[in-house]
Amino acid sequence: MAGSRRTFWLIITLLAATGAFTHAYAGSVSGRAVSQDGAPVTDAVLTAVPADGGIVAAKPGSKAVMIQEGKQFIPYVLAVQAGTTVDFPNHDSFRHQVYSFSTAKTFELKLYGSGEIGSVLFDKPGAVPVGCNIHDNMLAYVYVTPGPHFALTGAEGAAQLKGLPAGTYTISAWHPHQRGVSPSQQVTVSADGDVEVKVELRLRNTRGQRKPGAFDEKAY
Repeated sequence: MAGSRRTFWLIITLLAATGAFTHAYAGSVSGRAVSQDGAPVTDAVLTAVPADGGIVAAKPGSKAVMIQEGKQFIPYVLAVQAGTTVDFPNHDSFRHQVYSFSTAKTFELKLYGSGEIGSVLFDKPGAVPVGCNIHDNMLAYVYVTPGPHFALTGAEGAAQLKGLPAGTYTISAWHPHQRGVSPSQQVTVSADGDVEVKVELRLRNTRGQRKPGAFDEKAY
């Protein structure tokens, strides 16, 4: 009998160590973002916010990275939770000056050179366009979400929100080229279940991050 108890507790320990208990009671949402023409939308941010308003805060010291290389920001869209610090390392051989005048976050990183890193704490939800004062072709977006459940769509417009405790959520989508407010819908996620959703984004023609080479893109 004692041997059976030891075996039982060993199994529990192994399950806990592999995260089996955590995932057994977590659902997911499989989302697909399309444009008004039905085409898949890349770089859309899908978020899930509990309908009851309960949001888990970002872990202290949460970090993300948006690099500068070849006179480009990489990635073009970076999604982070409010309370995350984003590092902006310069991988070019010349200097950059990163800034934003957005409502969600206004900042300016003074000129800094190759191998140096500028850092910004994003503490308020919202879309933050990011540019470089020296290279006008450079443009990117940091999209700051209130909670920890978000994902970026890939080439097929698909993304999966994993690890959702059972409950009702508001699923919304955002894209830097969208027109109007972000589309949203409510879904109920069951423990260990997956809910499929489709969101349509009305997109407008707008400039994205251009490749370097224009007259106004000097190396400093």
